Amino acid sequence: MSTTRGAGEAASEAAGRIRVARVRIEDVAEQAGVSMKTVSRVLNNEPNVSVRTRTLVEAVVEELRYRPLPSARVLAGRRSYLVAMLFDNPSSNYLMEIEMGVLDACQAQHYNLMLAPLVYDANDIIDKVEALVMQAQLDGVILTPPITDDVALLRRLEELGIPYSSISAKEQNRHVGVVVDEHGAVCAMMAHLASLGHRRIAHIRGHAAHGASAWRLAGYREGLRRAGLRYDARLVVDGEFSYQSGYAATNALLDLDDRPTAIFAANDDMAAGAICAICERGLSVPGDISVCGFDDTPIAHQIYPALTTVRQPTREMGRLAATELLKEVRELGSGGIVDVAYALQLRRSTGPAARD
Repeated sequence: MSTTRGAGEAASEAAGRIRVARVRIEDVAEQAGVSMKTVSRVLNNEPNVSVRTRTLVEAVVEELRYRPLPSARVLAGRRSYLVAMLFDNPSSNYLMEIEMGVLDACQAQHYNLMLAPLVYDANDIIDKVEALVMQAQLDGVILTPPITDDVALLRRLEELGIPYSSISAKEQNRHVGVVVDEHGAVCAMMAHLASLGHRRIAHIRGHAAHGASAWRLAGYREGLRRAGLRYDARLVVDGEFSYQSGYAATNALLDLDDRPTAIFAANDDMAAGAICAICERGLSVPGDISVCGFDDTPIAHQIYPALTTVRQPTREMGRLAATELLKEVRELGSGGIVDVAYALQLRRSTGPAARD
């Protein structure tokens, strides 16, 4: 048997090697007619590049399907091009929306994202975050509630020189990140319930460590005051931002001699638990008791009846928090706080107060 290959076979193999050869930054620069430094600036979203040049380079990058090696980018910019999202929150719906928004921003700016679950009240949270930052060589971190307000952790990140961006931080901890007027939103929800004739409105609070829990409770109390309604401490029950805690809290409210005609839960997961507890008692929503929540996460559309809630654009908040972080990574002091708007989503879970 001959072992000599024909010219056609050799040519085919050579062509295959050409097809799989990795496109280099030099190839992009040559085809675009610019320097490698300019290509690097475009890839890293750096300033001082004209719109025309940026558009041209981006078109060539897509045409050649150029993908920079992470190691090369690190050496070129002395960055890891990696950020982490730190979280400890029982609401998977909320976290999923935040994560998708953060990913949107990271992918748009050629960054990688690491998810870092933590136990907020653990004694070693600072040690764990410090080890994570050092081992992964993170460029920055995104903090979600309640980690946003861990003062000791924030101080340590500042000591290490690690940029961070917070979602829904308390006012005194706002440096870079995104917030929404939760107090005003709850006041508006209380006005909606009062307009339906509700006079006994209960509230299921969130986790005590979350700044959002305090804001939403304050909005609840202020909303009652504006509607001319008396605050009754018996109608305020603690929850944990989880479905199970909303279910348990609602059963406690239903055991009262004078039960409420409406329940405002501090998030959608607890509101869903509330609806389940009410229906198990043979009562109807909203015929006997109206229920509303906060966040407008997917569960608000998935349960029956569809949930009246406050819509905060959770995915957009994640995207904006990551965008502001990456600004801060590139130039300290360039990131800031973005205030996003809320909207009431009025659906079938609220209706006129039942008559005695």
